[in-house]
Amino acid sequence: MGISFGIVVLLLVMLITSAIRVLREYERAVVFRLGRFIGVKGPGLFLLIPMVDRMVRVSLRVVAMDVPPQDVITRDNVTIKVNAVLYFRVVNPEGAIVSVEDFFYATSQIAQTTLRSVVGEHELDQILSERETINRQLQTIIDERTDPWGVKVTAVEIKDVDLPTEMQRAIARQAEAERERRAKIIHAEGELQASEKLTQAAAVLGREPAAIQLRYLSTLAEISSEQTTTILFPLPIALLEGLARWSKQSGPDKPAP
Repeated sequence: MGISFGIVVLLLVMLITSAIRVLREYERAVVFRLGRFIGVKGPGLFLLIPMVDRMVRVSLRVVAMDVPPQDVITRDNVTIKVNAVLYFRVVNPEGAIVSVEDFFYATSQIAQTTLRSVVGEHELDQILSERETINRQLQTIIDERTDPWGVKVTAVEIKDVDLPTEMQRAIARQAEAERERRAKIIHAEGELQASEKLTQAAAVLGREPAAIQLRYLSTLAEISSEQTTTILFPLPIALLEGLARWSKQSGPDKPAP
């Protein structure tokens, strides 16, 4: 009698233990009773009817999923490999369990096919320079397709774009040519600004003859301070013009004064 009572007590303890469930704050339980969905429970403590109720545990935390590299042909016929990372979370536990067999696998497949189709609609230059726009487009499309499953896609980020070797060399040559073009433009702009300043200086010197003499004296001072073996002595053009006029006035027959 005592052994039978002990067995009954043990069975009751086992039944009560199997009926008690505790879920964390980020977890929910999708409960089925005899195969029929009856509700979502959690977090915290709740009870299930042993051998009648069955629960499926669902996490509500954000999941970071790597999208494997996809071979893509861009709109300008360049073959590249593109991979990405997908961030999503379950917002409707019932839909994630009842509406789709494996929401994790289904979301991964949708992400791969959408990545190939969206990237293939753009040219290579757009893929390299407009990633933010493409990321938003991917997020919108994938989120629309996973919404019936109770899955919310929060972000999609393209990680790497692998280019063929010959395309990498072509892009490097293009970048080098662009740098040379900019350097030539900057040099030309500098020459233009210098010529404008020289023109303004010449106009000032032309209006003020005394300024020429001051510049002449300044040049002599600069030459005298240089430690060189050769000295270039600047001769003002005005002096040469005076000598020329004096030579014409004297003539070959007139004695010099």
